[in-house]
Amino acid sequence: MTQNTSTLPGHVPVAVIGAGQAGLAVAYHLKHSGLRPGVDFVVLDRDPDAGGAWQHRWHSLRLDDAHRVSDLPGMRRDLGISFETAPGDQPAGEVVSDYYRRYERFHNLQVHHRHAVTAVSRVEAADTAEGRYRLDAQTPGGAKTLFADVVINASGTWGAPNVPYLPGIERFAGRQLHTQQYVRADEFAGQRVAIVGGGTSAIGFVVELHDVARSVHWFTRRPVHFIDQPSLGFEGGRASVAAQDAAARAGLPLPSIVSTTDVPVTNNMRALYQRGELVRQPMFSRIDTSGVVLADGSHLDLDAIIWATGFRPDVAHLQPLGLREPAGGIAVVDGVAQRDPHILLAGYGPQASTISSARGARLVARHAIDALARHTSAS
Repeated sequence: MTQNTSTLPGHVPVAVIGAGQAGLAVAYHLKHSGLRPGVDFVVLDRDPDAGGAWQHRWHSLRLDDAHRVSDLPGMRRDLGISFETAPGDQPAGEVVSDYYRRYERFHNLQVHHRHAVTAVSRVEAADTAEGRYRLDAQTPGGAKTLFADVVINASGTWGAPNVPYLPGIERFAGRQLHTQQYVRADEFAGQRVAIVGGGTSAIGFVVELHDVARSVHWFTRRPVHFIDQPSLGFEGGRASVAAQDAAARAGLPLPSIVSTTDVPVTNNMRALYQRGELVRQPMFSRIDTSGVVLADGSHLDLDAIIWATGFRPDVAHLQPLGLREPAGGIAVVDGVAQRDPHILLAGYGPQASTISSARGARLVARHAIDALARHTSAS
């Protein structure tokens, strides 16, 4: 388990929130731009170990079953490891955690795990010695406060699950859970299960439960279009990036990935797909104590509902900064929050894609150094 025992400084020029793919990639570029880990920048991460959200994924998930995981900058060159050649027969969470842990150590990024940032706020007097921003965090040693001149938020989405409201959702007497709480298929042995969502996680649950549950019913709001190839491909990915970028620039809520792309037929779903057994149903209209009322008015008895309905950006800790636009999102252009150029968002919107994540990390690091220079010259 990764553990940084170094003391958290009271002030740091740049604070990075999150040590998933985006946070580690930005930290790499900050270091290679001349900033010193633990001195010129710190990385704060709420998770107990390296691996970002991957360490929380269900045990049966393999890298071959998920969207392609992008290598961190220099990972193949410096450490001789790559997700392209990673073992496909081991739990994806274990593989990613191992690779990220080795990466943190090799580059001496000094990540402070178990440091959950709960709020970021502006210091009232911007010219004080403490710094421009105050970060409040819960740590193994209790509540801590850190001051920083530039903040890079790379907190991802795992901490903000999205469960849509349907009439009667609070009345259901069976079990309800989100992707975030899913552990293994055998928990649903012999049960009647509804799976809601049109992405690869939802389809993965359909596949896993097919021969375990008594019955599996798959519901989506819109039709699902499959492409008979194992990955999304460049063109499909580029369309998704463009949609995410347009929403981020306009300060709109970010669209779900599945709403902007087709679904590739990964290895784990191929058998059911070829047999014509991956069949979705229109979304049910309401929920009651024993099940759901279908679109045609009939009733379906259920024991469990799995909401594989995605996540929202996990940015509640940024609320004191007032970054949201009237439309409900944060306006972000090339990683820079438009309401405050000293607040940067890595892995947000278009940067969450494998296609643009590497470029995005470099760009955010460069913007952070520019913002730091502006702050220094103004002090």
